[in-house]
Formats: sequence, structure tokens, C-alpha cells
Amino acid sequence: MLYAIIGTDGANSLEKRIQSRPAHLKRVQALQEAGRLIIAGPFPAIESNDPGPAGFTGSLIVAEFASLEDARNWANADPYLEAGVYRQVEVKPFKKVLP
Repeated sequence: MLYAIIGTDGANSLEKRIQSRPAHLKRVQALQEAGRLIIAGPFPAIESNDPGPAGFTGSLIVAEFASLEDARNWANADPYLEAGVYRQVEVKPFKKVLP
């Protein structure tokens, strides 16, 4: 089943995000290589693809996992969470309708 992982950034987390990004991307790319990733990306804090120092407010990952528990375990091991980028992570079952 698909699950949406929504990470919400804490205040002033841009530097932590930059530092932990390579490790975060490595895990997301592993999902992609396994054919389990539907979409992933950050939420810019301003209306721009490159928000600069305004940074980001969080991230979304939609991927396939065997269970909600597996999705939560994966999300809880995210380098962004460990580095203090995310102040909260929510994991929900997701039903893809379109496209």
C-alpha cells in the first residue's frame, strides 16, 4: 500500500536541512531504485523553486511500504528527523487516484 510521509520543519532548520540532505536523499533514492517511490520533495517557504534563505516548511514523500508500521519505522529513521530538521512527522495511508 502507499503511504504519505509528511515532515514539518522546525524553526530555523535550513542549515540542519542542508547538512543532512545527502543522507536523506540517499534513503529516498533507495526507495526510487526499488520502484517504491511515487513522489518526493520539499515545501518551499515562499512561492519559489529556490527559496534561498527562506528555506522550507517541510517535505512530502509518497511511497509503497508493506504496512503502516513499516512506513512509520522508515520515517522515524529519516536523517532529517535525527538532525532536528523535522519537528513533526505524520504518516498516513494514501490512495492514489490520478493520474
